[in-house]
Amino acid sequence: MRSDVTHFECEIADGIATVRLSRPDRKNPLTFDSYAELRDWFRDLHYADDVHAVVFASNGGNFSSGGDVHDIIGPLTNMNMKELLRFTRMTGDLVKAILGCGKPVIAAIDGICVGAGAIIAMASDLRIGTPEAKTAFLFTRVGLAGCDMGACAMLPRIIGQGRAAELLYTGRSMSAEEGEKWGFFNRLVAADALETSARELAVQIAAGPNFAHMMTKTMLAQEWSMSLDQAIEAEAQAQAICMQTTDFERAYRAFVAKERPVFEGD
Repeated sequence: MRSDVTHFECEIADGIATVRLSRPDRKNPLTFDSYAELRDWFRDLHYADDVHAVVFASNGGNFSSGGDVHDIIGPLTNMNMKELLRFTRMTGDLVKAILGCGKPVIAAIDGICVGAGAIIAMASDLRIGTPEAKTAFLFTRVGLAGCDMGACAMLPRIIGQGRAAELLYTGRSMSAEEGEKWGFFNRLVAADALETSARELAVQIAAGPNFAHMMTKTMLAQEWSMSLDQAIEAEAQAQAICMQTTDFERAYRAFVAKERPVFEGD
């Protein structure tokens, strides 16, 4: 998997990719270029055998301030409808790429996490925050609807319809304590332990059956639009496929031998 990216930072080691947005002096805003490169990187991740989990980290005490006011919001005011739709579809494609990358994504959130930054956190599988984390879906603050990049579909499933509606209508900041209480954050840790905690969780997950993790992520996304009967049948098929993997056999042999299984992802 490529780590030589241009518009964001990326490190890959021991099966874990750590990515973070650039320009901490401006609280890590997104630009047209970083949107597109992140979208392409997460799309390619689906085919990468050397990455088993992703940590989307903060940078310089903040996660992201969202779309750059000067590099994105200003130019958008001068675009026609066709150009605007091309942009909004591209931003949505980043969310689709994160959901479809086949690898668990852990967001490590410190400080400011707003706008499109909050959407990236929302689209991640797991979220670890610090007490200083402030998350806001502030699209109404710039005269836009709260229904951006899948927020009206995904956020209610994470924190509940009423709470999501409040955040999306008002654009107010959700405190770290609220986020943990409401289920947005899996847990809160001190800022100096944030990235270590996220990486430890990533290592733990990456040591598991990675093909099966891909199937779990796929089912978590696809079952939103299924009836219960359809979901049960889809999971029956998914589990039958996983039962054909060598990792399933390894787990059985390790159990019989009273050993800890060592998964290899096949």
